[in-house]
Amino acid sequence: MKSTYKFGTRAIHAGAEPDPSTGAIMTPIFQTSTYVQESPGKNKGYGYARGKNPTREALQKNIAALENGKHCVCFSSGMGATDAVMKLLKPGDEVITGDDLYGGSYRIFTKIFEPYGIKFHFIDLTDASNIEKYINKKTKLIWTETPTNPTMKIVDIEACSAIAKKHQLTLVVDNTFASPYLQNPLDMGADIVMHSVTKYLGGHSDVVMGALITNSDALHEQLYFILNACGANPGPMDSFLVMRGIKTLHVRMERHCHNGRIVAEFLKNHSKIEKVYWPGFPEHPNHAIAKKQMRDFGGMISIVLKKASLEDTFKIASSFHVFSLAESLGGVESLINHPATMTHASIPKAEREKAGVVDNLLRLSVGIEDAEDLINDLKQALA
Repeated sequence: MKSTYKFGTRAIHAGAEPDPSTGAIMTPIFQTSTYVQESPGKNKGYGYARGKNPTREALQKNIAALENGKHCVCFSSGMGATDAVMKLLKPGDEVITGDDLYGGSYRIFTKIFEPYGIKFHFIDLTDASNIEKYINKKTKLIWTETPTNPTMKIVDIEACSAIAKKHQLTLVVDNTFASPYLQNPLDMGADIVMHSVTKYLGGHSDVVMGALITNSDALHEQLYFILNACGANPGPMDSFLVMRGIKTLHVRMERHCHNGRIVAEFLKNHSKIEKVYWPGFPEHPNHAIAKKQMRDFGGMISIVLKKASLEDTFKIASSFHVFSLAESLGGVESLINHPATMTHASIPKAEREKAGVVDNLLRLSVGIEDAEDLINDLKQALA
């Protein structure tokens, strides 16, 4: 698929070829664990399905095309993808990352990899100049999200890339909240892009998967080796479902952004809301950077309830009819989440609150329902 094709065309066609045996327009689900070999070691490129599967390969080509990347490796979850990146490191190496990031990322960094001798610096990345204060000869990697989860901080990818290249560091950008439709970090100098494919790429809350995209042949070789050696590979049915989901990614994202703006503007003027985190507001910190590196501002919004106790917050979170109280995000349906007790519960309370993840904060994933119904649901829950 030519890179000159527009995003929507690539979403539908990249990686997809008619099945040579039947002409089927959809990539078949190759539900097999092994492949017959002509003679020992001689096969048609497939030996054992942990290493390669044609359905997964089609999906990987598709996702790589969406991120303007050369290579993609898919994993059984976003955390499986994150785990693979960390396995590029060795004991004694150091990582610079954000002070506001997904709780699962914080947990794997501190509970799994710190005991192996890898040191993590959790800092404010909204000002890229902070990074160099923490760089030393042991620093190997910068890991960032933008927008961040859940306070929607915006990190300047180009500025981070310039620093990473100056010091020969690997820059990884978790692009889950933006999706490839809104932002392409490789184009801004990132070395690896990570996606929780579970979210916007899959888009229908029926698949768990992760992906890493890169233009580096060497990094791709290392990451593929880790996938094959460690076995966090996704199945062919999941790969098929994600390919089907991606075919409507551009259409869905347009609606997510449209509804997100309507919901954010409604919440901004609500008497029971103290603060709204949404990068589309001109007063949002680093809004100018968001406007520069994103094509729109997405459907992820976080709110702080005014003078609300934990009990009050729980009551409101449980009072919705259209929004569902659940973890995850990026599906066609709208979700509401209480990060302090759900997605970010593994972060110590003091660290959470320092990053703005207070007990009266709720995170909204605005879906593609009718916007009027979403507003009416918010009105009744906040009444």
